[in-house]
Amino acid sequence: MVAYAGVMADLYADGVDELVTGEGVSLDLPPAPLGLHVVSAFIDVLVSAVMLFVVALFTVMLATDEATASVAITVTFVFALVVVPTAVETLSHGRSLGKLITGLRTVRDDAGPISFMHAFVRTLIGLVEIWILSGVPAFISGLVSRKGKRLGDYAAGTYVVRARVKLALPPPALMPPPLVGWARAADIAPLPERLLLSVRQVLGRFDSLAPQTRGALLDRLAGEVSAYVAPPPPYGTPAEAYLAAVISEHRERDLARMRREAALVDRLTAAARQRV
Repeated sequence: MVAYAGVMADLYADGVDELVTGEGVSLDLPPAPLGLHVVSAFIDVLVSAVMLFVVALFTVMLATDEATASVAITVTFVFALVVVPTAVETLSHGRSLGKLITGLRTVRDDAGPISFMHAFVRTLIGLVEIWILSGVPAFISGLVSRKGKRLGDYAAGTYVVRARVKLALPPPALMPPPLVGWARAADIAPLPERLLLSVRQVLGRFDSLAPQTRGALLDRLAGEVSAYVAPPPPYGTPAEAYLAAVISEHRERDLARMRREAALVDRLTAAARQRV
């Protein structure tokens, strides 16, 4: 287990993390740099400050007495600095206006989309570290964190990623010639997207992994993949060749299935046009 953790640390030492979208597609998106964090936060603070000023001004003008004005200002403060930011990040799945402009997105630590509670906790902590303490704790935390986390991210279990990057997946693995016959006849169930992408990433970065731990990672992935494949490969097949054969055949079967589905759609569409 320790060896596996060490390999994964080597694999993602370049600062790129796996993000799984709502459609279950795994993407490589790096954590946002501190500079973009600052720009995004500045935009959000500016928008919130303008909204707070405008709404508070109208509230005071419409208030009938000092007590009503005080209550109204408090409500306006909570609405502008807590309710609105929380609602925006929740409904946009982690994108405030500043993040939308700078191409950032807040995700969970496991790279999934954030929920209301994540956005709410980030906003509450942000009141202290950004508004009350002028962003100093957030800046220092972002400097020392590998993922650029501010205190609100640590409390909520989130971090911010760059969403506008060019996706670069490793090239697909080639079918090892000795395993062609076995792979064609094997029963290969659909592999989970996360497992499939993990295998592709490891095979694509095979030469860059530490030799002393590379075997442990390949063996672990081969063990996970074996739950979806029968019968097992010929005795003595290296884990790297086994994984390459499985995902290569998996890809070919997926392509064949998509071609059949596309051909069926074409036939149905043509038949419908003829009836019309």
